[in-house]
Amino acid sequence: MALARIVGVHHRLRGPHAFSHASAAMLWGLRLWSVPDQVHVYQSCRPGTGRDGNVRRHVPPIDATAITTLSGLPVTTLARTAVDCAREMGPLPGLVVMDAAMRAGADRDDLLALLRVDPTGRGMARARAIVRLADAGAESPQESALRFVMLRAGLPEPETQLRVDSRLGTFWGDLGWGRWRVLLEYDGRSKYTVAEALISEKRRHDAIVEAGWRILRVTKEDLRTPTALVARVIRLLPADIPLSHRPHLSTR
Repeated sequence: MALARIVGVHHRLRGPHAFSHASAAMLWGLRLWSVPDQVHVYQSCRPGTGRDGNVRRHVPPIDATAITTLSGLPVTTLARTAVDCAREMGPLPGLVVMDAAMRAGADRDDLLALLRVDPTGRGMARARAIVRLADAGAESPQESALRFVMLRAGLPEPETQLRVDSRLGTFWGDLGWGRWRVLLEYDGRSKYTVAEALISEKRRHDAIVEAGWRILRVTKEDLRTPTALVARVIRLLPADIPLSHRPHLSTR
């Protein structure tokens, strides 16, 4: 439905325009923390009477080099889309989009270069922090959210897609800290739809533990209680690990 709204707005607009922010992220196929309830679009002029409340218009227009075409629709480039989302959204949704953009091929240096064009603009400091913390290894919004909780708590940056060699072969963990052999795994409900999947995961879990790793499994309910989740993680880490202050992850 959200994509259909974008197409509908495109056919209604007569002047030059380009879809942006969360709308552009959807067109690029990037994962979002939540589906947008408005269509975001850059326009060269302000709308007149009869303004549509379902459309969020951004003025002034952007440079043509920041616009491309996807499926016949004008849209901001991948890098510009990620930067706009990081500036406009809260830190968690912004990191989800930025992780997805990096996974889709966005280059960190190109993203930082875009931020230098208007270094003091609204949301720029938060966007810079998000770009520097983004990780292409996040395979889902929930994995990004799990990493976000750890980062906001000041813990050392987790590594993504950690390699674990075991008696059953090589496995790749969602995220964690290889130096302390601590692994965090996000468990979604769809992962265990059949009994065979549960048995397979149990064998994988046991093999990883036997290889000397400690595993903490995290569900969507755990993400809703981040303070309790962080406390559980800290118990698995050395008591003297340094904490980092990341204020831009605490702002809305």
